[in-house]
Amino acid sequence: MHSLSLRSAMADVLDLRHRLPRTWAVVMELGCEIWVARKVAALSRGLGQFQVHVVDDAVADAIVGESPSRVLDLARAKVIEADPEAYAARLDAELRKRFVSLSRTDDVGMRHVVAHVEAGAAVWVDALVERVADALATRRDLIPDLPDDVGRDELRAVAFGWLAHPEDVLELLGGSPAPSECSARRRPKAVVYVHLHQAALEHGVARVEEIGPLVLDQVRRLLGHARVDLKPVIDLNTGTRVNAYEHPESVQERTHLRTVGEVFPHACRISRHVDTDHPKEWDPHGPPGQTGDHNAAPLGRTHHRAKTHLGYRLSQLGPGDYLWRTPHGLRRRVDATGTHELDEVTAWHLEHPGELDRALEQIARERGLVL
Repeated sequence: MHSLSLRSAMADVLDLRHRLPRTWAVVMELGCEIWVARKVAALSRGLGQFQVHVVDDAVADAIVGESPSRVLDLARAKVIEADPEAYAARLDAELRKRFVSLSRTDDVGMRHVVAHVEAGAAVWVDALVERVADALATRRDLIPDLPDDVGRDELRAVAFGWLAHPEDVLELLGGSPAPSECSARRRPKAVVYVHLHQAALEHGVARVEEIGPLVLDQVRRLLGHARVDLKPVIDLNTGTRVNAYEHPESVQERTHLRTVGEVFPHACRISRHVDTDHPKEWDPHGPPGQTGDHNAAPLGRTHHRAKTHLGYRLSQLGPGDYLWRTPHGLRRRVDATGTHELDEVTAWHLEHPGELDRALEQIARERGLVL
């Protein structure tokens, strides 16, 4: 037996022997399952010497004839009854730990949703998922992508996704044959950027922010409950210069579309929630037009601080193209295709395009040579 398991068993036995004597007597007579008695001991361990008798008296009378689940439910109830203030404190502490989170997107565009909520909230969500699943089972026209032999688990998963669109759920449960105009206006807005030719729209792969690569059929399902707005094409070859320190939204939008995420070497964060930094430090007394597409680098907060305080040097070679020097003298180029290692000579030529040729031409002119 592992030492931790042994310590747990000894603690349970000592509690039963000295704090739960009536339940211990039933155990010694082999009148109950040992594991049930140990669980009762663990549940009541936080109670004081006199409070624990409330649990002992109730469990000892029930543990012989009742099922284990009922005995444990009774024990939990008596623990609350014996010390309601301590239970309220534990409940408040657990409520502060509630969360809902998403896993990373897997290779086929699927994710796990994990939630830690009150039992009552979980029951209500489960009941609503059941109602929506039942309604969808009678409205197969709303889920044409599902096969005829769809299982209950898959149908519940689809129903869970519908909860993100409350207007559509209300109309579905209300028996509405088709989405109303009012419902369509209340749908969340989605913006789609198309950078592909017509042939790619039939068999291409799309990139969705916060999700990753998806085939076009997955994108269609993703946008099924959204209101899609069409906008004029954004020309990523254009640029804007302004005199203010803050980058305009149009500059941030174009920069994000060029870079996808932050541009720190080997960074993997793909998000709009970044700082837009000036690769060439902004000078309040400098010339106009220091802020713009030519001087914009999206960086996460940690990498932004590293660039500012840890000796990293950054220069922008062009729209979406950046050259770094690390504090150790390493050179890295970051562009839309990723991070690339460079030697010092190549990095110098990138930072000083044409400068060597101009110097050679100047020397040739001074010496009367012809190149």
